[in-house]
Amino acid sequence: MSDSSKVLPSEEGPLRHDAYARAGVDIAAGNAAVARYREVTSAWRHPDQLGSIGGFSGLFKLPGDDKRLLVGSTDGVGTKILIAALSKRYDTVGADLVNHCVNDILVVNAKPLFFLDYLAVGKLDPEVAGLVVGGVQRACRANDCALLGGETAEMPGLYEPDHFDLAGTIVGVVDAADVPDPATVAPGDCIVGLPSVGLHTNGYSLARSLVPFEEWNAPFPAAGPGVTYLDALLAEHPSYYDAVRAIQKVADVKAMAHITGGGLLENVPRTLPERCKAIFEQSRWSVPPIMEELVRRGALDNEERYRTLNMGVGYTLIVPMADGEKAKNAWPGAKIVGWVEERKAGEPPVIVHPARD
Repeated sequence: MSDSSKVLPSEEGPLRHDAYARAGVDIAAGNAAVARYREVTSAWRHPDQLGSIGGFSGLFKLPGDDKRLLVGSTDGVGTKILIAALSKRYDTVGADLVNHCVNDILVVNAKPLFFLDYLAVGKLDPEVAGLVVGGVQRACRANDCALLGGETAEMPGLYEPDHFDLAGTIVGVVDAADVPDPATVAPGDCIVGLPSVGLHTNGYSLARSLVPFEEWNAPFPAAGPGVTYLDALLAEHPSYYDAVRAIQKVADVKAMAHITGGGLLENVPRTLPERCKAIFEQSRWSVPPIMEELVRRGALDNEERYRTLNMGVGYTLIVPMADGEKAKNAWPGAKIVGWVEERKAGEPPVIVHPARD
C-alpha cells in the first residue's frame, strides 16, 4: 500500500529547511527538554501515579476508588497570545486554552471535571482580563467543566504593558478500564481524522514571521468572503469531545492523538506500538487556506509542514478497518485519513503521502 518514492519520513535530527527554527522555535530542543525531564524525574514517582512524563496528560489513581483514575494536563496558548494582544481581540484565546486542554485529556478518554486558569499581565486592565476569562468560562460551560478559579498576576518589567500570558490546568476522570491501549493497534487498522479549522494553538511564531502585522486586517479571500488574515489566524481551537463521543458509539476506538506541536509526525507515534507505522494520504482531507498560505510563503518542505502544522487534521482516532466508515459517518467532517501497517526495522513511525501539486 505504501510507495517509498512518495513517503515523508519522521526522523530525528535537524530539518532540511527549518523555517520554524528561523522564526525562533527549536522543536528538537523541545524534544530534548522532555527527554531531560524524564531523566530528572525517573528516580522517584508517587506510588499512585501511572505512566511517565511526556504524554498528552498524566494519570493518577483516584483515592478510595481503584476503578477510576484522575487525569490532569497543563498547557498554554503560545504566541497566538501576541496576535490577540496586538489586535486587541481578547475574547477567544480563553476558549482556545480550555479546548486544547480538553482535547489533551480526551486522548485517554477522560471526562473534564474542573479547570484553573493563570493570567499574567504587564499592567492589569480589568476589562481585558474580563474578556480573556470570559472566553475561559464560555468554553468550560460548553465542555461541562467547572471553572474553579485561577490566578491573575501583574508583573511589570517581565511583560510589556499591553502583553499577557495565559495558561491553564484541567483535571478529569476516567474509568481505568476505558483508557485506550495503543498496544491493541494492529496492521490493517483505519485512521480517522477530525478536521482542524486553522493553526489552533501551534505554529504562531512561524505565522507571525510570514504574515506581518500590516497585513492582518487585509482581506484573505481564500478563506471566504469578508475573512481577513487576522480572522484566519485567530480561528478558535475546537473541542473534539462531542465528536469523539459520537464516534465511540459506533466504533471500537483503540487509540487517539491530539495533533498539536510536532504535527502528525510527532503526535501520532504516541498512539502506536513499536511494531506499527501510520500511513497518511493528504489527498483524503482538506488543508485550511491559512496553512496553504504559510506553506507557500515559507516554502516549507514536506517534512517541516507536517511537523510544524496540523495541516488540516486536528485529532486522530485509530479504529478497526471494519469500523472505519461508521466512524467517518458519525461526525460531520470526519475523514478516513490513513491506515496502519507493519513497521519494519529502520522505518519511521509515520509516513505521509503529500497531495500532488
